[in-house]
Amino acid sequence: MMADSAEAAPALKEIFNRERLRHIAKETSAVWPRFDGERFLKLATAGLDELGIMQRMRQTAVSLHETLPHDFPEALPILKELAPRIGHSFAAITLSEFVALYGQKHFDQSLGALNFFTRFGSSEFAIRHFLVADFDRTITAMRDWAEDENEHVRRLASEGSRPRLPWSFQLKNLVADPSPTGPILERLKADLSLYVRKSVANHLNDIGKDHPELLVERVSAWDLADRHTAWIVKRALRTLIKRGDSRALALIGTTGKAEIRVEVFAVEPARIKLGERITARAKLRSTSNTAQRLVIDYAVHYHKKNGISRKVFKLKETELPPGRECELAISQTVKDFTTRKHNAGFHRVELVVNGDVVAETGFDLAI
Repeated sequence: MMADSAEAAPALKEIFNRERLRHIAKETSAVWPRFDGERFLKLATAGLDELGIMQRMRQTAVSLHETLPHDFPEALPILKELAPRIGHSFAAITLSEFVALYGQKHFDQSLGALNFFTRFGSSEFAIRHFLVADFDRTITAMRDWAEDENEHVRRLASEGSRPRLPWSFQLKNLVADPSPTGPILERLKADLSLYVRKSVANHLNDIGKDHPELLVERVSAWDLADRHTAWIVKRALRTLIKRGDSRALALIGTTGKAEIRVEVFAVEPARIKLGERITARAKLRSTSNTAQRLVIDYAVHYHKKNGISRKVFKLKETELPPGRECELAISQTVKDFTTRKHNAGFHRVELVVNGDVVAETGFDLAI
């Protein structure tokens, strides 16, 4: 059950479409007149329709390498002139990919280049190759980046060192022991930039998936009176909150086990076909003599080919006064996504309040 979009968004891979590649060729020729734009386009568009976004990004970097000076220190100044001319932050990531592919033998120069390129398109994927190649040297530089005046560089310090960065490989050593990134997170825990704070929250959430006690211990020591820190902590704990972790719920101000009566919880219609809409409704009434801070979620048990997969979704956070009621509703279309394919059968839906399942219902799905 996910929200509908007004219309289908263009595929992400179209960031590297033929028009964009022609633009990159034109701008590279402008900064280095010897550039063979025709050969670049032939290489960069080879099999393009079959490639995903990350494959297209890498192929663009490889194509630049084939049409620029093969000596890395000679090619780098050309790429630095090109960076502000690309005009799209994700497309510019191909420049840091170039560094990851061809700059390993020029370590210090490459780290400086990633620091520069991240201002135009994040170097979060590329820096991970250097963390693998020489962890101590790279993490030391990233700790310095956490002090940088540029928000893009500060974010790179956090985002590039995430243990489980999406669209990239895991940093196994940091999955096992995330302590080396502690100084980075401490420095950024009250950052003024929302861009940076989002990264810190996601980094902490990564840690909590493998080390929940460490996450709770770390953020419990932070000053939650600081609004920026409190913002980070609330989002960092989201996975633990969905799991109903009592320590995490307490940190965001919930009042423990909810004192409520569920007067209504229903999903209608009871039977649908894929692509049809359902509506879930709930009415809760407080049975407490004091106000309660409630975190209300819902969980859907999806049918997989090899079993059931339970996924928790955020619904609402609210302050419920004594004896008062709270009504909730969500209406969405049940359809396939690239990240989720539905299977026929009865789909159990749970109402979860402060981490506890307080009611359940469901719907039959026909494919």
